[in-house]
Amino acid sequence: MKLLSVLSFAALTGVCAIPLVSTSASAAIVCNADGDCWHTQTDYQYQPTFGLTVHQNDWKWKDGEKHAWREHDGKGYWRGGSWQTF
Repeated sequence: MKLLSVLSFAALTGVCAIPLVSTSASAAIVCNADGDCWHTQTDYQYQPTFGLTVHQNDWKWKDGEKHAWREHDGKGYWRGGSWQTF
């Protein structure tokens, strides 16, 4: 009976720790000069020549600003309406 209590406590402690570990993921919103915006889950170091702006994940554009969501998987960025991989 004591072993079952110890195992239950250990399992509960492990489950409670999972949210603490998973909050360390990085997320951002990236926009180009054309107004194309997308989410990224990795902290890329975009080159300044790409002309991109990186925002916090909770960023929202203001009324009247012309932006559009253009999601894409993989490493890269939107430029001139097409996805540029790197």
